[in-house]
Amino acid sequence: MAKKPETASRIADNKKAAYNYFFEERFEAGMVLQGWEVKALREGKVQLTDGYVVVKGGELYVIGCQINPLKTASTHVSPDAVRTKKLLLHKEEIRRLIGKVEQKGYTLVPLNLHWKEGKVKCEIALAKGKAEHDKRDTIKDREGKREVERAMKSRNR
Repeated sequence: MAKKPETASRIADNKKAAYNYFFEERFEAGMVLQGWEVKALREGKVQLTDGYVVVKGGELYVIGCQINPLKTASTHVSPDAVRTKKLLLHKEEIRRLIGKVEQKGYTLVPLNLHWKEGKVKCEIALAKGKAEHDKRDTIKDREGKREVERAMKSRNR
């Protein structure tokens, strides 16, 4: 019996990214993973918070994405939780991203990991860092939305 392909379901999100950066463009990239990493991702043993994307030799790599190995990991493989993982994109996209990253203030940030048709995909964003006052504005907007929701909720009772 053939396994039904999974729809795009989230594995992990980088919640700090939206707080620290303005997103210009988003891209979906494949990831080169080892077998034990895929098994750990199925169990949700991943942390993206400290991850970032670097350019080495014309290719993109995620650094700081921590995938914790399962206790039942293979005996012949020594798992490295913070291994550098290669991202897979089209050459034209990589060239364009490298050009943008070389401009002042732009960086590449991993936003989330998700399943798409049985494969692990990493959504990355071309981002610009927020200033301290922008971060305060983000907090103020979020708290304002909470207040409105609370008022609407208590009004409906």
